[in-house]
Amino acid sequence: MNFRKLANTDIKVSTICLGTMTWSKQNNQREAFKQMDYALDNGINFFDTAEIYPSPYFEKTYGNSEKIIGNWFKERKRRDKIILATKISGPGLSYIRGGGPQYTEKKISEAIENSLKRLKTDYIDLYQLHWPERKTNFFGRFNFKQQDDTFNFKGSWNKIETILKVLKNFVDQGKIRYIGLSNETPWGLSKFLELSTLHGLPRVVSVQNLYNLLNRTYEMGLAEISIREKIGLLAYSPLASGYLTANYKNNQLSNKSRMKQNLIRYKKPSALMAIKKYHEICNEFNLNFAQMAIKFCEIQKFLTSVIIGPINMEQLKISIRSVNVNLTDEILKKINDVQVKYPNIDEYYI
Repeated sequence: MNFRKLANTDIKVSTICLGTMTWSKQNNQREAFKQMDYALDNGINFFDTAEIYPSPYFEKTYGNSEKIIGNWFKERKRRDKIILATKISGPGLSYIRGGGPQYTEKKISEAIENSLKRLKTDYIDLYQLHWPERKTNFFGRFNFKQQDDTFNFKGSWNKIETILKVLKNFVDQGKIRYIGLSNETPWGLSKFLELSTLHGLPRVVSVQNLYNLLNRTYEMGLAEISIREKIGLLAYSPLASGYLTANYKNNQLSNKSRMKQNLIRYKKPSALMAIKKYHEICNEFNLNFAQMAIKFCEIQKFLTSVIIGPINMEQLKISIRSVNVNLTDEILKKINDVQVKYPNIDEYYI
């Protein structure tokens, strides 16, 4: 396994992070335990979850992924071996603290305390804001029109300085060690860094955003901030919901793929041609498609860790073995040639 520092902290995390967003939906607790056992035994020390998981999100399954991790901690007694990341939900879902703005002192406090209970731990290593509260261009859509600073529902977003002050209280108490962002923009990350420096508040150490061979928009703005400020990317969806695997053949996905679970992405016609070209590269150089896709993410200078979301043990083993793949200059040139011809194929509706 390979390891990188989490920003300027003294923590080293595995460059492969075990994601848990399918647990209790596509995986049961027994299967999740096997994944955690195998991952830890094979060098992974970084787990990522969220209070809202599993996905797709439903009230009846809310918090289940955290509960499974908590049960594993209790049974295995290996909490000290894991760098644990979780997230507070963003605004919108009525069954989560009444919906609306979530980053108030009261709601953040409630979210942290309940996550700690479900996770059966007294501290969280990395606590992340799952979504910005403000209206913004979450996924880099074209023709985005900035509107006012209110929600689509009643309420206004909490100011960044206020959010940081609330989080500082929990850092001071030792209940969270570091803070991170998710689904954030260059403006958002820059403001968090600016205000934390200006007011002596906790500094963001990571950004968890989408990044894969079909969507490299992170490189356009956030990558420079990541490198210069040492705020690494935690890349989610490195396999583009199953499109960047051998499971996607003849324009069809496996019935167990993420795309088959009601996510709507990568629907542009040019995506099929890009995927076909990536398949050809794998065939030419005898590479496993999933491993090539994960390794491409892992080697980026702005990256801290790649978050995988295996449904079964076979997928987990394939993903872990990606650390041993060598992408030569010739392979990387061919990959980049595909990106130039079919850039950033991603449509996502939330």
